[in-house]
Amino acid sequence: MHPNPVFHTQTEARNLAFAAQAGVGTLAVSGADGMPLMAHVPFVIEDGRVLFHLVRSNPIARALGDGLPGKIFVQGPGSYISPDWYGLEDQVPTWNYVAVHLAGPVQRLAQDRLRDVLDRLSLRFEEQLLPKPIWTAEKVSDEQMARLMRMIVPCCLNIADVQGTWKLAQNKPDFARLAVADVVAEHGIGMELAALADLMRAPPGSE
Repeated sequence: MHPNPVFHTQTEARNLAFAAQAGVGTLAVSGADGMPLMAHVPFVIEDGRVLFHLVRSNPIARALGDGLPGKIFVQGPGSYISPDWYGLEDQVPTWNYVAVHLAGPVQRLAQDRLRDVLDRLSLRFEEQLLPKPIWTAEKVSDEQMARLMRMIVPCCLNIADVQGTWKLAQNKPDFARLAVADVVAEHGIGMELAALADLMRAPPGSE
C-alpha cells in the first residue's frame, strides 16, 4: 500500500464494496520456508468472510491446516502516468491505480461446505449475466460433480483488516489531475483506462 495518506481516505465499507464487485484477487500466505505462496481466486464476500476454493493439490491448501495469516490482493484500474501530461515542471513518472488488501486468518472449511461455497460463487457471477438463464450445478451429472469436487477444497479468509489505495493524482492541482485523466482515457498504458479516468476526474471522497 502506498504510504501517502491522501490515497487512503476511503471507508472500510467502500473498500469492501470495491473488492466484492471485483470478485477475484490474489491470495498470499507464507510458506514453511518463509517464501510466499500465492493463488488467484474468484471469491464472494459474506458475513465478514471471503469464501473461495482451492485445488486440493495447491500448496496453499496443503499448508493451511488449522489456519494461516494471509491477504487477498484485489487489483483495480491502473495506468502509467507520463510527467509530460501534468502541464507542470519537475514531475516524474508514476502509476495511478486502485487496489484493496483484505487480511486475516485463512482456513480450510469442512468438506461438506464445498457445494454451498461453489453454488454461492457461481450464482454471484451468473447474476451479472442476466437475462441469460442462470447456470446451476444441477446441469452437471452427479458422477461428474462428485469427481470434480474430490479435487477441490472450500476455504475462507476471515476479514480482520481492510486497506485500500486509491492513487488518483489527488496530490496534484485539480487542473493537472483533470488533464491527466483526459490523456489516460485516450492514451493510457494499463487496464480499465476509462474507469481510471472517471475516478481521477472525481476521486471518491472529494465530493
